[in-house]
Amino acid sequence: MSEALLPPPATGRVDLLIVAAEHSGDEHAGNMLRELLGKSPGLKACALGGPRLAAAGAQLLRDLTVSSAMGFAVLAEISHYRALIAEVVRWVGEHRPRAVCFVDSSGLNLRIAAGLHDRGFSAKAGGPTRVLYYISPQIWASRAGRRFEMARHLDGVAAIFPFEPACYADTALPVEFVGHPFVAPAYAAPVGFDPAGPVLLLPGSRRGVVRRIFPLLLAAHRESGTGRPAVVLYPSEEILAVLRAANPPANVGLRRTGSGAAPVRAAAVLTASGTMSMHCALAGIPGALTYRTDALTYFLGRMLVKVEYIGIANLLLKEPMYPEFIQGAATPAALAAELRACLNEPARLERTRAQARKLRALLAQPARGTAADWLARQLVPTPAA
Repeated sequence: MSEALLPPPATGRVDLLIVAAEHSGDEHAGNMLRELLGKSPGLKACALGGPRLAAAGAQLLRDLTVSSAMGFAVLAEISHYRALIAEVVRWVGEHRPRAVCFVDSSGLNLRIAAGLHDRGFSAKAGGPTRVLYYISPQIWASRAGRRFEMARHLDGVAAIFPFEPACYADTALPVEFVGHPFVAPAYAAPVGFDPAGPVLLLPGSRRGVVRRIFPLLLAAHRESGTGRPAVVLYPSEEILAVLRAANPPANVGLRRTGSGAAPVRAAAVLTASGTMSMHCALAGIPGALTYRTDALTYFLGRMLVKVEYIGIANLLLKEPMYPEFIQGAATPAALAAELRACLNEPARLERTRAQARKLRALLAQPARGTAADWLARQLVPTPAA
């Protein structure tokens, strides 16, 4: 399969290329770029990402958020991703940005970084372009050996968890903690807690995951018998179509997330693992986490990922703030029981609120500056020796 050529920079030059392949990465990258352009308005940025990067001021070369995949599902699109990697590498070699900044999505982005190195386009290989990474791959959870390849290919990493720089201590790769974006003072969270609010049902942002999990969440909400209405948050029209195909009942509302959207204040949540589960945990919304995938992806994941929990809040706290119901344990009855406990047991709410305070304290450790500050420093030319 051939990949259509990416367009050239509209202004004839480019200082920065950002690559963010998922909705969450697009959000974080958009916030970073908006702050950066506020300080350096003459900077020319292009992006492979989504609407948040475009709104922040990047020339969007291609929207990658409409086709994000994970696990075994990636194999079905492997020719597409190989062609995309080759085209990004070609584009960088032709247009020579001062830096490329990858955001999360290590499966795609580390391969592009390797391609830039192999073609001699990256600074580490003697080329003109610095290769940077915002939101470190979770090497502390799986495939820790990746850090040595990253050190060969990357010029710097911005980490969002305070313990992550130490994970690279045995490499020469500069890694800087820049703070977690969800606890930044100006960050507008999409959710909040309200004991009188609806139930949140959060099936994720990838098509395959949503198809598997949303019917389960609907069944759990129905079986809970709480009488509470539910709200489902979705990031794109593509995911909205998947949600509508499940025929949700009238007491389940569908609401799009995004810049300018009012936060949803909820009393409890049933959520897939991922970015939104972290939002809910920081907001102190009691709930439970569930995940289902195809059998092969789950089997391979269990071989590669050596952690006790899949929820990031649970991992950071080293305890189940959100009880996890995975694969066969993810049943409507089990999740319905969790939902009733969240809504009816004061002790559950108090425990969740205490865990949320602890989580915020863990993430609020001082950083040298923001992600935008870090990126601005990386773009300053290094004096010749």
